[in-house]
Amino acid sequence: MPPVSESADVVICGGAAIGSSVAYHLAADPGFTGKVVVIEKDPTYRFSASALSAASIRQQFSSAVNIRISLFGIDFLRNIGKHLAVDGEVPAIDLHEGGYLYLASEAGAPILEANQKLQATEGADIALYDPATLKQRFPWLNTEDLACGTFGVSGEGWFDGWALLQAFRKKARSLGVEYRQGEVARYVTDGGRVTAVELADGSRIACGAVVNASGTHGAKLAATAGIEIPVKSMKRYVFTFTCKGDVDGCPLLIDTTGAWCRQEGKRTAEGQLFIGSCSPLTPEQDVEWIENDPAAEDVDWGFFEEVVWPSLATRIPAFEQIKPGRAWAGPYDMCGLDHNAIIGPAVGLPNLYLANGFSGHGLQQSPAVGRGLAEHIAHGRYRALDLADLGHARIVEGRPLKEANVI
Repeated sequence: MPPVSESADVVICGGAAIGSSVAYHLAADPGFTGKVVVIEKDPTYRFSASALSAASIRQQFSSAVNIRISLFGIDFLRNIGKHLAVDGEVPAIDLHEGGYLYLASEAGAPILEANQKLQATEGADIALYDPATLKQRFPWLNTEDLACGTFGVSGEGWFDGWALLQAFRKKARSLGVEYRQGEVARYVTDGGRVTAVELADGSRIACGAVVNASGTHGAKLAATAGIEIPVKSMKRYVFTFTCKGDVDGCPLLIDTTGAWCRQEGKRTAEGQLFIGSCSPLTPEQDVEWIENDPAAEDVDWGFFEEVVWPSLATRIPAFEQIKPGRAWAGPYDMCGLDHNAIIGPAVGLPNLYLANGFSGHGLQQSPAVGRGLAEHIAHGRYRALDLADLGHARIVEGRPLKEANVI
């Protein structure tokens, strides 16, 4: 006999950073008094993008809504104790505002300049540097082929993503949210609404609303309710290496080639540790992340040696001599339409809330997205920040919100 079915006001499918942020914001909302149940199939988060992320935050986007999401996010992280402390214990997320540094050649300069104007208009502390200023600010940088760069003077950097995920979970649980280990197999629909979620063991939980924050399983799960979203989980690598040369104060640097790197931790006797990688350059390199595939966690060191390292060593000559370290693979849930997240009520199923296709931005966007979805569920609309530009309607209508700054 399957377990007896039950009911909840809101069922959240997926308990990583996005799902747990929604849960926390719902439970903390004085206007919401319902029961929230989070279903997470793997509480170890071994394959979760939240756990495998490089855990960084930036305002250097090309669309206003993404900039506003990250402005809220950095304020949330700066004031983590105000939001997520439990019994006086403040989460240690090790926020380091080291900045992002985007670099552009003559061809890319107009895009970077236009983006910086928009970012400044929205209140982001992003500076536009010419090559001479770049060389003065970052003397270890090769600026010969550069036209300009944009640097996050404040409000951008990196943090402990695992600690943020656990802080959301702990706070949500302290506010009465129930976490349940299990796998949501499908949505049960009737009369244009989701009426229940059915778990892999055959049990059902009736619900007033449901949130799809299922990461790599998001598109497949949405399809069980007849909702098609163009999201695929693609494989990405993060490589570590140590450099003894002087690359002091390296921000999260994005080269003109798409290769990126940033420092990690403090310098030791062995040198400074860095992490870095690059988005795939060819369709053959851009392979799907398949969680149950034994090769899912395999790392292509040839990609580092042939693509990542040469690009970074050209930009930062000190990187010509490095010591490679460990590396890992993880998923990017890519939105094929425009590399932006799909957030909010599904068209045709208003009580099914989508939180899918973050395309590498999920962890940094989790505070604002969690708040926005909680507002919409509890009050029927966005209140603090309108996320409608990232809604499902643009997918149905084939109306992309193109994001130029994708890493």
